[in-house]
Amino acid sequence: MEYIAHTFENPAFWVGVAFFIFVGIIIYVKVPASIGASLDERAAKISAQLDEARTLREEAQALLAQYQRKQRDAAKDAEEMVAQAKEESELFALEAGKNLEDILERRSRAATEKIAQAEAQAVKEVRAAAVSVAIGAAEKVVREHLGGKELDGLLDDAIKELDKRLH
Repeated sequence: MEYIAHTFENPAFWVGVAFFIFVGIIIYVKVPASIGASLDERAAKISAQLDEARTLREEAQALLAQYQRKQRDAAKDAEEMVAQAKEESELFALEAGKNLEDILERRSRAATEKIAQAEAQAVKEVRAAAVSVAIGAAEKVVREHLGGKELDGLLDDAIKELDKRLH
């Protein structure tokens, strides 16, 4: 009995007994089950968060790919617009050159016509001046060589002829 009495006096014995009582109470209250349930719940939350993060990542990659396609399409459209603008500017330049040639040709023709008209007008004026001078000279010669009675006779004959020619 001494061994048993000595065992009850040993503090290690009482620590062991207290440990087993503590473990028994923990098992009785079902702490391991609640810890397991808590850990399972936390694992489920973490798994859901990982799934959500994976979904968000996939969506982000899809959006990135979509924006990259849009950027490539926009760059391609811009290149096409620049090429089209170059073509149009070349066509406009050719058309402007043709229009300029046409305008210059029309102006040249108009200037030539104006010159021809001015020449014709000058010829008419010179002829009119020559006729006036000739008439004046003829009148002077007639007055100097013909007397008053001969002049009156010629004038009467001219008036009679004038009446015949007008009617």
